[in-house]
Amino acid sequence: MALYLTVLLPLLPADASAHGPALDHHLLLNLWIILALAALAHALLLAGLALRRSTEARHLLTIEYLPLALLAVTFTALAIHAERLWAATRYTGASHEAMQIEVTGLQFAWYFRYPGPDATFGVTRPQLASPGEGNPVGLDPADPHSPDDVVTSELVLPANREVDLTLRAQDVIHGFSVPELRLKQNAVPGESIHIHFTPTTPGTYAILCTQLCGLGHYRMNANLRVLPTDDFRSWLAAKEKTAHP
Repeated sequence: MALYLTVLLPLLPADASAHGPALDHHLLLNLWIILALAALAHALLLAGLALRRSTEARHLLTIEYLPLALLAVTFTALAIHAERLWAATRYTGASHEAMQIEVTGLQFAWYFRYPGPDATFGVTRPQLASPGEGNPVGLDPADPHSPDDVVTSELVLPANREVDLTLRAQDVIHGFSVPELRLKQNAVPGESIHIHFTPTTPGTYAILCTQLCGLGHYRMNANLRVLPTDDFRSWLAAKEKTAHP
């Protein structure tokens, strides 16, 4: 296993999340098993050609049942492992200490909302959404929790802290994807979908839309910046002060 990780891991995007290594290992294990099965299939074909004139009887247990049993056990084990990896991030909720951030996709941009000092998101109403007037997510100014919310076009996160993202879409289905953080989840109109993860490596990463969402799909992207904890606190404090002096 160490050999294939050494050979193939450099071909993947840099891993910047806590759950990424387990996914990478499972992916590469699948690839190596497929490679081994392809090599075995070719070996059997060549052996069949070489021994095609042999009249020696072969028992079905050896040539059929045993290989089928081995394949069944292998793929069952891979399926169970994959389901556990999926469940760890999709079926198991984030911890209570996870940082809450809302992601809104609309043609053709991403917006990110932080709850502000009161730690509570304000109410949003689709009819109030107006990017040109500085209210892209439709914050309701009458709600007491709305004034301190911070809305940005860049997702900034602290390193080594769990984050719980709530994904929403205003118009059509958008695909939220960050390859380096091994994240990919659709944002669907009318639904609030959660994904949680822990970024580990400071840096700037591209947020992509992986669903064909219209003519401007090609330009629907944003930046995700992972900062050390102190730098993130300074950034968030500056944003809160700028938005609500």
